[in-house]
Amino acid sequence: MSLHIQAQAGEIAPAVLLAGDPLRARFIAESYLEDARCYNEVRNMLGYTGTYRGRLVSVQGTGMGMPSLALYAHELITEYEVQTLIRVGTCGSLQAQVNLRDLVLAQGACTDSSMVRRWAGGLDFAPLADFELLDTAYHLVKDGPVPVHVGNILASDTFYQEEGGDPLWRRWAALGVLAVEMETAALYALAAKYRRQALTVLTVSDSLVTGEVASAQEREQSYTPMIELGLEVALASLGK
Repeated sequence: MSLHIQAQAGEIAPAVLLAGDPLRARFIAESYLEDARCYNEVRNMLGYTGTYRGRLVSVQGTGMGMPSLALYAHELITEYEVQTLIRVGTCGSLQAQVNLRDLVLAQGACTDSSMVRRWAGGLDFAPLADFELLDTAYHLVKDGPVPVHVGNILASDTFYQEEGGDPLWRRWAALGVLAVEMETAALYALAAKYRRQALTVLTVSDSLVTGEVASAQEREQSYTPMIELGLEVALASLGK
């Protein structure tokens, strides 16, 4: 049992899906996992373990932002020996060709946060996905019905930007950054520090380029490919 996760030793699987919204974690458990058991309710940050196609997989809510995700990822790694962490979340598109409901596989994660630099002792460390997980995910979906984009994303500390002037996101977009969210740089940096596997799989829920925003119903329906991909990658990471 850790400070923020009340699970006992052995109650969390070696591969864990991370969902910012704890209710999404519950949805994944109830919809995809057999014999799912809730192992955490501390601060209502729900966590479950069950079986997916015969193998134990867990799903853990993390909250929004890098400090919150880092708290749970750190405890999963250091207290529960989790080996594979796969974030399944949403993002805002920064490119015209990245459309609503598309999938984004985060190859790397830029950030405007100071967290990664502090952890790296002042170095400008570039947090990257685990290549094996990334390669597996891409080959699972590259010929599928949902368009997929692979590349750099931005993990930002702020959701609402200051008004006036040229929006900062345009500078990131000019460098080819595909999308913005709020967690992945911390996840990838922690995985690098502790030599674990990590990957972020995102669904585009809005576009800063066009101003489009997916409806609540569209968001719910478009989560399915992302969740199923995350589960398949988790399964692959467990081996035969």
